[in-house]
Amino acid sequence: MSILIINIQELLQVREPNVLKVSGEEMKTLPTLQNAYLLIEKDTIIDFGTMDNCKGITADTTIDASGKIVMPTWCDSHTHIVYAGNREQDFVDRINGLSYADIANRGGGIVNSAEKLQNTTEDALYEQSVGRVKSVMKLGTGALEIKSGYGLTTAAEIKMLRVVQRIKNDFPIKIKATFLGAHALPKEYKENKDGYIDLIIDEMLPKIAEENLADYVDVFCEKGYFSLEDTERIMEAGKKYNLVSKIHVNQFNAFGGIALSVKHNALSVDHLEELNDDDIAALKGSNTMPVALPSCSYFLSIPYTPGRKIIDAGLPLALASDYNPGSTPSGNMNFVVSTACIKMRLTPEEAINAATINGAYAMGISNAYGSITKGKKANLIITKQVPSYNYLPYSFGENLIENVIINGKLLE
Repeated sequence: MSILIINIQELLQVREPNVLKVSGEEMKTLPTLQNAYLLIEKDTIIDFGTMDNCKGITADTTIDASGKIVMPTWCDSHTHIVYAGNREQDFVDRINGLSYADIANRGGGIVNSAEKLQNTTEDALYEQSVGRVKSVMKLGTGALEIKSGYGLTTAAEIKMLRVVQRIKNDFPIKIKATFLGAHALPKEYKENKDGYIDLIIDEMLPKIAEENLADYVDVFCEKGYFSLEDTERIMEAGKKYNLVSKIHVNQFNAFGGIALSVKHNALSVDHLEELNDDDIAALKGSNTMPVALPSCSYFLSIPYTPGRKIIDAGLPLALASDYNPGSTPSGNMNFVVSTACIKMRLTPEEAINAATINGAYAMGISNAYGSITKGKKANLIITKQVPSYNYLPYSFGENLIENVIINGKLLE
């Protein structure tokens, strides 16, 4: 099966194969081709260029993209899209003045989601989660990281990761799985955090490794949740099973979690709503990707990640949705990109780079996803007719996607 897209008004994110991420000043540039074509064979981009070089090229299907933009699909490197039920009551409680900590202390928050998930069958959890996956695919997401962390028992964490595995097997979208057993303390371990960490290390991790259910390990490194010492214990344990770290850090407090994550060669550090100069210094010269989650800040009315400061310091930045029931019940990466421009003062070029090539890097897949590159997977967004790519974040309330191609096939 081959697809030829012709008369593309602008082909975005055209890169050479050796570009796996962009940093600092590089993020201000978004390489494009105008009046372009792109050829797909099976699931791979095999050729592209300007229309004056398109003569004689044929395909099984031809799509005319006159007046439209073609670009890579979004790479959403931080989600909790597998969950049961919802947390609409937490939403109302916040409106009535309760804080994130207040809600957690009264039995809401992550522990509430865990109880719902523990009482949901694997098949029911799969069906709920599949609906969300289909939705984000139609919104242009072509690669998705999915975390556990709403189980908080060995059986429930395994159940979540088995659902992630089923989604990976059943859908063409690229999936990476992250084990986040250290998301919160279950009620029965409220006064015995060391005991719960022992359970994670001695029971959960070996079983997850035995079934090959995770690519990464994560920890909610935050005051009131898991300390630097706790986080280090779990990262070290993950290494024994070849699980690279991707760490929740600096959502509400900055207390050294970034430096610790860099020390352990974490692939990414995510949230970063609170950031200081020591954190910036720790990230410089590292291979760790800072990841901002602006729709979480929007939903919780907390500070936005200082993306402008991160980029101006010469660092890379990725954007992700944080899709979850409590703090970001949306996986709309188009809104994420718009919010990064509106609230974090990223330029459209920086935001698109952050949500494509750098998002792919934060998932460990930028060798095959995140840019228009010969040999990469044919995961593409075809927009409706728009005046320019600046219009995409500008018109934040409008769905500007006409077609999505995943692995060389048009979504129905």
